Amino acid sequence: MPGRRREVTLVLVIAALAAVLAALAPGYFARENLGDLFLANMPVLVVAIGMTLVILTGNIDISAGSIFAICSVIAGIVAKSSGSVMLAGLAACFTGALLGGVNGSLVAYLRMPSIVVTLATMVALRDALRWWTQGAWVQDLPRGFQWFGLPQAAYPVVACVSVVLLQSITAWIMRNVAAGRAVYATGSNDDAARLAGFDTARIKLAVFVAAGAFTGVAALLNSVRFNQIPSNAGLGLEMKVIAAVIVGGAAIRGGEGSFTGTLLGVVLLGAIGPALTFLGVSAYWERALQGAIILAAVAIDALRERRSFHAATAAAVPAGPA
Repeated sequence: MPGRRREVTLVLVIAALAAVLAALAPGYFARENLGDLFLANMPVLVVAIGMTLVILTGNIDISAGSIFAICSVIAGIVAKSSGSVMLAGLAACFTGALLGGVNGSLVAYLRMPSIVVTLATMVALRDALRWWTQGAWVQDLPRGFQWFGLPQAAYPVVACVSVVLLQSITAWIMRNVAAGRAVYATGSNDDAARLAGFDTARIKLAVFVAAGAFTGVAALLNSVRFNQIPSNAGLGLEMKVIAAVIVGGAAIRGGEGSFTGTLLGVVLLGAIGPALTFLGVSAYWERALQGAIILAAVAIDALRERRSFHAATAAAVPAGPA
């Protein structure tokens, strides 16, 4: 299967990068550095779970960074006013789901292109947040908010378990529940899915709502690492997330992708920047390398799709008379 081949390829690339770093920069594998890498890429992975759902339906959400910023600020404000981390988390998730629902409604029921809708909301939400906060950060957070009130050393374990559960449960639902199969069907062929009895508009709305909720979770998990929350959080997050999902094997046209591939895409792209630093290469090359990897992934998908099309066309053409 193409998805499995992509995952195997990513594993081999990551292993090759690890071998180079082990030989030339063993300090890369220090516990502190690996812990920092996980915490830095954790919000990318959580948002990428939701983005995978959106892309599986053949849509895209480039407003994720702006939604992340709003959810972060909301979590901080609720934590300050209530002193409850649980309420802060619920508020962040609800806010993300609500904003995702706005995007999803415009895409699903007004049939507006998702890239146009989310480009507009990306700008509108970011500017609205800037106006609302006047650029001020949320400060004076309650003591129990940072690290969820846990010892700092325990937080990465809690965060890791939370992310693994989120990814595993979502992947299981997509494999074993009818709603998950409906998402793949919608992305593969919207018209055929509708004729098969699926409410494709509701499915598209649902994945945008889910993606927004995942963004709220990511905002909370990231915000508790600090004693203040910046109003400009999440800048560039959407590009990192979309890149990881595409590199992980999700087809931008929809209907194809896996959460394991998304995880591997986050690992590979997240490791490149620090790896360059440890290898003594200028950090300016990070985006160039990431761009090259993304182009390679898209080119491979395009070539595979072209070969499949030609093979299907050849099979459909009847053989000439003997």
